[in-house]
Parts: sequence; C-alpha cells; structure tokens
Amino acid sequence: MGFATRIQLIKRKNSEQWYINFPSAIAQAMEFEKSEVVEWVIQDKHILTLNRVEASSKSLKKKP
Repeated sequence: MGFATRIQLIKRKNSEQWYINFPSAIAQAMEFEKSEVVEWVIQDKHILTLNRVEASSKSLKKKP
C-alpha cells in the first residue's frame, strides 16, 4: 500500500527549501524517533531510498 505525498517548496529571497512530509502511519510503522538521522540515496530519477544511519535505540533493546 502506498501513501501519496506532495513535495513542498518554500522560496525565500536568497534560498529555497524543499520538504517531504511522512504520513503518520509510515512514521509509526517504521518506528521513527524524534531527531533520528536518516540518509537519502538516489537510485535513479524514479527511486529515492531513505536509509537509517544508525540503529535506533528501540531496535537495540533486548526483547524478553
């Protein structure tokens, strides 16, 4: 199942910023944490991959 998301652009006098927001369902399913560092990788002009830079603290905890 996919989630449609619009790309947003904010243009300022000397710069511009591009934003892509994650739907809450995706963020929760991926168990993202606030301020977690991720890395965008361009596969080609149609595929953009998001990779976690480090394992999150949740995935490092041992499950009983």
